Formats: sequence, structure tokens, C-alpha cells
Amino acid sequence: MPDGTEIFQYTVTNRHGAFVRLLTLGATVRSIAVPDRAGMIRDVALGFDTVEDYLGKSDYQGAAVGPFCNRIGGAEMEIDGVSYPLTANEKDITCLHAGGEFSFCVWKAIVTDADSVEFTYESPDGKNGFPGNVTARIVYRFDDKCRLSIRYDAVSDKKTYLNLTNHSYFNLNGFDGGPITGHTLQIESDLMTPVDENSIPLGGERDVTDTPFDFRRPAVIGDRISSPDEQLLRTGGYDHNFRIRGWDGSLRAAARAFAPESGIALEVSTTLPAVQFYAGNYLSGAAGKNGVPMEKRTGFCLETQFFPDSPHRPEFPSCLYDAGSHYVSETVYAFSAEKADA
Repeated sequence: MPDGTEIFQYTVTNRHGAFVRLLTLGATVRSIAVPDRAGMIRDVALGFDTVEDYLGKSDYQGAAVGPFCNRIGGAEMEIDGVSYPLTANEKDITCLHAGGEFSFCVWKAIVTDADSVEFTYESPDGKNGFPGNVTARIVYRFDDKCRLSIRYDAVSDKKTYLNLTNHSYFNLNGFDGGPITGHTLQIESDLMTPVDENSIPLGGERDVTDTPFDFRRPAVIGDRISSPDEQLLRTGGYDHNFRIRGWDGSLRAAARAFAPESGIALEVSTTLPAVQFYAGNYLSGAAGKNGVPMEKRTGFCLETQFFPDSPHRPEFPSCLYDAGSHYVSETVYAFSAEKADA
């Protein structure tokens, strides 16, 4: 780091030779390398080769996000009649990803098992405007079935909003695999969250039926991404929250993506009520791993979460936690591949 702090990388390898690489900078998932249909290992996560690039070029590639992921409109929130001004780090009017705190800080890490690493971070009261000293813990586990499990635990000494996620960009053809518009995607959702021109929820939810947001059956990402739908025009493509059907706090299926070229599939399960599907609309060519430019729509995100701007939307599932109450969630990214023809 610029101040001399060392950044460590942990590699968890399974018995098939697949592996994930994790950084103490931002508790970041730097690599997810899994076999394709021919058995070749492909790294399907976008990222960088140096700490300097993660600090200077990042669009949150692989980073943990918190204490509140996504956006809070007006860069302020109120708790029990007290107003809290927040860091306005997007367009000078929106607090995005809590000002980037969890994503660019240095976490402590310990190996907890042969297949898992635990990261911890202490967020000070008032950081970027958020109340409470927050103790956050994230455990990454990568097993022999190529399942990357991410378990979150956070607790504050003051009443506050907690909403954590991981911001990995996936390309199931590999980080150098070109556009993701040929991937297919299925989302277990009947309702999406409409947004205004600043990507802040308008209130309420929209039925996906007969819209470009209907991914209840597998659909090619690129087929409708340029449709003249007002919501797609506002965000330059998909960058929207979807309510997971039947959410009850248990681990349940949220989404499935598939790349016909590589044969690699990604299934996402979570205990959280929603997932943000982002199609990499704002990637602008920054050089990533091996100098490969991360152009527009060369990676996609499936960020499991509570709803964006929920401090202003009492109709959304609440993520307001009393002092001493633990935020706990789990998300699993499970990778598999079609077998090569005999």
C-alpha cells in the first residue's frame, strides 16, 4: 500500500486443481479458476495484477462492499429522528457502496480450514457518516465441488443499517473472454426495482412480465439489453435490483448464468432477499489481468443484497439492526461445466 502496509494473497485450491485467490485489500476475490467443458482451467473473475491497479482503476472488481452496498439517495439517512449525512461519492449526490470503505481498506485474515479463509475488519464510528463501531467478518470457503461460499457477519455498537455483498465481475469464458452478451441468464424473480436517472429506486416494484427484465426462463443477456425501455436507457443496460421469489431467509436459488462457448455455468444461491444484476455497462477499458482491457460488458455482477436505498423505503425488507444485533447472511457461487462430447 502507499503507506507501506503489506497486502497478502491467499490461494485455496481444491482436489481438481480449481482455485480461488483472495486479497486482504478489500477482502477481494481476485481469481476464481474453474474447469471448462474440456477440463481446461479458466479464471472467470475480472481483476488486476497489482495493488496499485486495485487502488487506482477499480470498479469494485471482486471487492467486499459495506457496511451498506449499493446506493443511498441524497447521501443521507435517518435513524430514530437523527439525520446522518453520508459521503456523496457518486455525482456528488449519492452514497454508493458506503463510500467504498470495506472495498479499499485492509482486512485481517486467518486460515480457518484447508478450504477456507476468514477476514475481519473494524469500522470506526462515523466513517463516511455511518453510525456505530462495526465489527465485520467474512468467511470464504471453496470446496471440491467448485462452490465458493461467502458468509457474512457484522455487528455494530449503535443502531445502524447493514447490507453487505461481494462485487465480483464474472465472465464465464475467462477474464479475457470478450463480451458477456452471449451468456444466458436466469433470475428467480417476478419483480424488479425501477430507478430514476440517478439509479435510486422510485418506490414500488415492477412486474417483469412482457419486459426486457423477464429472466424467469434462461435468456441471452444481449438479446434485449438495447431495447428502448426507459429503465434500460436510464442505466445504459441492466443495472437493477430483483426481488428473489419466495424469500424467507433460507438459502435459496437466486440466479443461473451459462456461457455456451466454455460450457461453464454459475448458480447463485443466497439467504438475502434480492440480487442486483449489473451487465458491466460502465466498464471503460481499464487494463486488467495480463493487461487485458475490461471493456463495456466484458463482465457481469450478481450482487446479493437487501434493496438499494432501503433507509428511505419502509416498504422494502428492512436491514436496520439494533446495537448488538448481528447481520448474518450467506451467498454461494457454484460453478460447473458441461462435459465435452465423447
